[in-house]
Amino acid sequence: MQPLTAVVLGATGFIGEYLVNELLHDEQFASVKALVRRDVAAPHPKLQAIVIDFNNPEEMRSHIGKADCLFCCIGTTAKKVKGDEAAYRKVDFDIPVYAAQLASQAGIEAYMLVSAVGANAQSRNFYLRLKGEVEDAVSAAGIGSLGIFRPSVLLGGRKEFRLGESAGKVLMRITSFLLRGSLSKYRAIEGLTVAKAMVAAAKQHQPGTHVYLYDDMVKLAGG
Repeated sequence: MQPLTAVVLGATGFIGEYLVNELLHDEQFASVKALVRRDVAAPHPKLQAIVIDFNNPEEMRSHIGKADCLFCCIGTTAKKVKGDEAAYRKVDFDIPVYAAQLASQAGIEAYMLVSAVGANAQSRNFYLRLKGEVEDAVSAAGIGSLGIFRPSVLLGGRKEFRLGESAGKVLMRITSFLLRGSLSKYRAIEGLTVAKAMVAAAKQHQPGTHVYLYDDMVKLAGG
C-alpha cells in the first residue's frame, strides 16, 4: 500500500492525543503533522508538531499544505471561553470549516471530523446547533471522503478534571446496557475507540459523506 500522510488539528485534546498515537503506530501512515497552539514534545520520527496561530488564515493555509488525510478534533468548552458563544463559535466552527475549505483546495481527499451525537443545525441547544452547522458547512466544502463522528459521553482519562462530566460518565457506565436499538447512539464511548475508528475510516477512504454513530465507531475500531 502507498504510504499516507496526515494533518491533525486538536492533537493535544482528549481524542486528539489518542488519534496521534494511533497514527504514529500505524505502518500505513508515513508522516503525521500536528498543528498546535503551543509547544509540545514530538518524540517520534514520524511526528512534526508545528505551533500556529489559528486566527491567522495564512498560517493555516501554509501549514495545512498537502496531505492524504486531515483529522479535526479541535474544540473548546464553555468554561474555557467563559460562556462567550462568539468565542466558542470561533474555535468550534471557524477553524474546522476553514480547514475543510483549505483541504478541498489543496486536494486533500479525506477529512475526518469529530462532532457530537444529536448535532442538528435546527436544534434549540446552542452546542448541538453549532455542531450541526459545522457539519453542514464542512459537507459543503467538497471533500471527496468525509467522515463525521458523533460520540456521546467520552470515557477515558483526561488531564483536566471535570466534575459534572465525571458524574455523567459514572451514570452512563451504569445505564449503558439500557440503551439499545435506536438509543445505542447515546452510549458512552472510549476516546480511544473514536480515534481508532477515525483512522480506520480514513484508510477505507469511502467516497461521499458518512456519519458514524456509536455502533459504527465500535465496528470500525474492531470491536
